[in-house]
Amino acid sequence: MTNPSLFVERRLERILASVSKPGRYVGGEFNAVYKDPAGVEVRVALAFPDAYEIGMSNLALAILYDVLNRRGDTYAERVYAPWPDAERALRDACVPLFSLETRTPVRDFDIVGFSLAFELGYTNVLNMLDLAGLPLRSSDRDERHPLVIAGGHCTVNPEPMAPFLDAFVIGDGEEVIGEIVEAYKHNRHASRAALLRLLAAIPGVYVPGLYRCRADESVEPVDDSAPRTIERRLAASLADMPFPIAPVVPVVEAVHDRISVEVLRGCTRGCRFCQAGMITRPVRERSAETVLRLCDELVRSTGHEEISLVSLSTSDHSEIEPLVHDLIERYRPQGIGVALPSLRADRDCVELARQISTVRKAGLTFAPEAGSQRLRDVINKGVTEEDLMGAAESAFKNGWRRIKLYFMIGLPTEIDEDVVAIGALAHRVVLHGRRMGVRDAQVTVSVAGFVPKPHTPFQWRAQDTPEELLRKQRLLKASMRDRSVQLRFHNPLVSHVEGVLARGGRSVARAIEYCWRLGGSFDAWDDRFSYDRWMTAFELAQVNPAWVANRVRGYHEALPWDHIHCGIHRGYLRAEDKRAEAGIRTEDCRIGRCTMCQACDRWLVERDALRAASRNTGDRQ
Repeated sequence: MTNPSLFVERRLERILASVSKPGRYVGGEFNAVYKDPAGVEVRVALAFPDAYEIGMSNLALAILYDVLNRRGDTYAERVYAPWPDAERALRDACVPLFSLETRTPVRDFDIVGFSLAFELGYTNVLNMLDLAGLPLRSSDRDERHPLVIAGGHCTVNPEPMAPFLDAFVIGDGEEVIGEIVEAYKHNRHASRAALLRLLAAIPGVYVPGLYRCRADESVEPVDDSAPRTIERRLAASLADMPFPIAPVVPVVEAVHDRISVEVLRGCTRGCRFCQAGMITRPVRERSAETVLRLCDELVRSTGHEEISLVSLSTSDHSEIEPLVHDLIERYRPQGIGVALPSLRADRDCVELARQISTVRKAGLTFAPEAGSQRLRDVINKGVTEEDLMGAAESAFKNGWRRIKLYFMIGLPTEIDEDVVAIGALAHRVVLHGRRMGVRDAQVTVSVAGFVPKPHTPFQWRAQDTPEELLRKQRLLKASMRDRSVQLRFHNPLVSHVEGVLARGGRSVARAIEYCWRLGGSFDAWDDRFSYDRWMTAFELAQVNPAWVANRVRGYHEALPWDHIHCGIHRGYLRAEDKRAEAGIRTEDCRIGRCTMCQACDRWLVERDALRAASRNTGDRQ
């Protein structure tokens, strides 16, 4: 019998000659892990449903690759979505999807683990399963096939992809992946049904085949081994969590071609639109000392010329100022720069950016999110116009000529005056620069359509229709008279589809499959996205996209993700939505009192203190 890896190898040269960027498919990168497959007990294919240069920039996948390959009994390899030209070449040559390290067909692995980082990658998951020669639906796979699992932020509403995956990891993947490997290793000869029940017993693992979807799209278990609610897994501290110190260096330039160090996980600023901030609470830091040590090892092992300090809000790190100073002083002689991907709009953050730019000039991007203060209070964005103008003044004073501002339209309670206020605010930033003597001051304004996401205070809100978003785009464009302000709009049709996939139930899975069968893939890429194809798919699947995305949901209505608990109490989300309606801000609990979101144990302490105070007051009366 022909060795499957050799089968791939013999045909690969002919395939590579016919595709763009053949480096995406050859492997052999510096720091890639090579083991003898015969010397391990469990083989895992880590799959990213997008192009190589996108997947190689995904830190979560790099962390899992490192965690798994530290184990002597496990070998993790990588696989990315082939670009359409490579897909055609693979199909024409009858070559199945294969791993980069050993060119082993994906179907021959024990476990295939997908990273679901964004909803518009769902059709690529189906395409990769099909290219691997695997049945699309979990119910059609048996003991001959690998387990197909998924993790990532999208799994907080797993239902649209539930029929295609055997299990989902909810929460921090490095917390649970070892337990999944152990369960498989010790029960690999058990029936598939028995193995799935064992996985369902692992905290943080959701096995959709053990649940049924009711008419109202709520989900309930049909097996005694399945918990009614799946609690997310949480890494209590980053201090003890492993981090890759020798990540794979891509052979094709990645989107983020640099060292990435996670300095912080979680965010408590409480932006009411932000799913990532809600589902990753509480905040956990790596100390500056640990970050410096990691950077030293990463610089030695990769040769990259830039260090990115990664988190949802890097400038909130308690040691950010001395950390940035030490990094600059340490690496300036080598010409290695530092990047902060997320900056608050204030003078302190501009000062950090000024220090960073003494080594390598970087752009400045701030995210006011809304043009008016009223609407910024609604979404709990703690940025005032005074903050933004102070940041702009500091930026222009320190040599910047262009500032980028990020906004959303379609936010809850938004009126036309809020939309027009975006352009007015950008114009005032330009005028402020000119008053400071920066005659060529410019502002780039990026405007996206708001998409309500599960497990946020706005999960019940209606999303604007594409027609309404287009109207608001025209309104904003017509209000702009300053040529120094450049407007860039996100496609509202893409936002609409994203909204359906984000808040849909299990019935949406049929639409995803129809879209893929109609030729859908790489939907996150503008030149590959087809709104008409998605509308056809929704029609064939009998899914009403307006019902899923564009209506207000009641607080007591069953939601497709109610069985997934991400640490935030539903009552807190409801209370925050009501505070939004009233335009009342909620303070960051890291600098103020507990907000009772229940993501950590602090709320128990403060609740007991309040009860004790109440009892004491009653006794005095």
